[in-house]
Formats: sequence, C-alpha cells, structure tokens
Amino acid sequence: MRILIFNWRDIKNPSSGGAEILTHELAKRWVKWGHHVTLFASLFEGGFSKENVDGVEIIRKGNPDARHLFNSVHFLAYREYEKNFKGKFDIVIDEVHGLPFFTPWYVKEKKIVLICEVADDIWIKMFGGFFGYIGRITEIFYLRLVYKKIHFITISNSTKIDLVKNGVDRKNIKVLPMGINRPKNVKVLKKENNPTIIFVGRLAKTKGVEDALLALSKLKRWNNDVKLWIVGRGNSEYEQHLRDMVKKLSLENAVTFFGFVVENKKFELMSRAHALISPSFKEGFGLTIPEAGMVGTPAVVYNSPGLSEVVINHKTGLVCNKNTTEELFRNLVKLFENKKQYRTLRDGAIEQSRQYDWQKTANYFVRIIENI
Repeated sequence: MRILIFNWRDIKNPSSGGAEILTHELAKRWVKWGHHVTLFASLFEGGFSKENVDGVEIIRKGNPDARHLFNSVHFLAYREYEKNFKGKFDIVIDEVHGLPFFTPWYVKEKKIVLICEVADDIWIKMFGGFFGYIGRITEIFYLRLVYKKIHFITISNSTKIDLVKNGVDRKNIKVLPMGINRPKNVKVLKKENNPTIIFVGRLAKTKGVEDALLALSKLKRWNNDVKLWIVGRGNSEYEQHLRDMVKKLSLENAVTFFGFVVENKKFELMSRAHALISPSFKEGFGLTIPEAGMVGTPAVVYNSPGLSEVVINHKTGLVCNKNTTEELFRNLVKLFENKKQYRTLRDGAIEQSRQYDWQKTANYFVRIIENI
C-alpha cells in the first residue's frame, strides 16, 4: 500500500511527544513490511524540508499552529496534496491534535482519522478564552459534521467515549492496542538512596508539571532529601516559567531538568527513580507509564482520562481520588512509606508492561486499513 500521513509534527521535532512516537513506530514497521509511507508535517528550526527516517519519507512545511493560517501545516498539507499527492496514495491518515487537516473536503482517496484525545476543555487551558472557545467550537463542528462518515482510530476507551459524546458514530471507532519501546540491554537498576520521583514527557501546561512541583514542595516538608527529575522538552518560554517556579518554591537543590535524553538514558533514569509521576489533566493513553513499569517503577497519576485506564489502582500504581497537589502528595508518601505495597506495585507494573507490543499495534492498524 501507499500510505500518506498528515500530522502536525514528526518524530524529530523538538516538541514531539507520545503521539509522534506512536506514528513513527507504526510507519517504520509498515515500511519494513513492504508498504510505502510518506509523512507530511511541520518544519522546525534545524530540521530538513525533506528527510528519510527509518525508511519513512518525511516532508516538512509550515507551522504546527493553525493560527499561522496560510503558513500553517494544515493549509500547506492541502496545497501539497493538490500539487503532488493527489492520486498517488491508497489511503490518507489524518492525524488530529486539536485540529484535523479537514481531508474530507479535498482528499479523494480513502481516509481515516488517528486521534489520541478529544481536546475539549484543554482548548481553554492552553489558549485562553477567545482562541480557546473558537477551538472548542471548531472541534464540535468537525466531529459532528465534517468527519461524520469517516472511520476513527484512537488509543483508549476513554477517548472513544469522548468521541461518541461529541457526535461520532460508535460503529466508526476502533481502539488501537498500544506498544512500548524495548531497547536492548535495558536493566532494572538499584533505586536511588534518596526518595526520587520522575516526570517524563513534553513540558506543557496541560501535562501538570506545575502540580508536580507543588507536590514536591509539600514532600520536602515530609523528607528534605526527596528529589524530582524532569525529563523532556517543550516551549522555551514555558520551560523558563517552570525554572522560575522552582526558584520561587526554593527547590533548586531538589529538581533536575534533564531536557531531551536518548532512549537508553531515559530508561536508566526511570529505573533508578522510585516512582513515575503523571499529574496530566487529560491524556489519550500515557505511554511513559508502561515504559516505567517495564523497569520496575510504578506510577502515581491523576484520575484523568487515559491515565486511569492504564494504571490499575493499587496493583500497578496509584490513582489519585481527587486531582489536587495535596492528593498527589499523600499518594507519593503512601508509596514511599509502605514497602510491602511498593513491592506489589513494582511487580504488577513489570507484569503489565509485557502486554504492550508495537508489532501488534502496527499489524492491527494495517488490518483496519485493508478492511476500509
């Protein structure tokens, strides 16, 4: 098959996240199986306009923010389709992150939507009142009308429920089983001497990093030696805001920003930490949770869509009853103080991680495409 993917970012984009990992893990396997895959995504500073990554042809143009209008990746995807893509592919995957590429309006080939989460009230949190309401209204419009007859693939039952609530026909939605990366020579290492928690992900307001810092401030009063490792990258302004917050809370000696790290380093840090923390307001899945589980590190998460679906409460990690920093603090203390429960959570997290396999994910997706 000849597969075309429209996505706002690709795996090499500095702001890429779990969705881009998913997309690339699928695409590179499809290439190995004999399919041709082209990914059209936004251009970033230092990135090439054309690049081949693991056999996937990547073309980059425009800005990921739709507010750039005619220079947005969404508009330029339409232009590129009309000039170079039309009639050359068997199927087009329209990957949605807040806004879709509105492929039903111009793509003649078979189409399918890949969506990790329905943004809903995240629009307001990210863009404020004016642009936030415009985004939310647009989301309701395209889900109920533009994509009414299009097939959807998502990554969790909670997102499926959100899609149905927003007008998508339940019969048109498939839930994709997820996978995780398993680098060679990854080991379960000895935990740090001091209580250590780790955040891994894109640094963005919706990910709850600020709540992690506030919970850490409370933890310091419980044990002054507790540490927080922050692994990931994001908008430079927001990262500076987090660093300023660390200073304001007098946490300079407790917080380490690692930025972007290679896979083996990421798993090493996860293995050495006692707990993964994920106080995100909303997630499609929560890829880092089974990754940390694979190296014996249970998670403490907010009771948010996606996260509470991945973590089995009191078996593979702890899910907060309320999404507050006080509740986050209390659950982390429970994790550190109850050694018997901690061993149970570690064993459960390791066992659960074994069910995730990218080969199964990619194969399932191809079968859906073939049926369409």
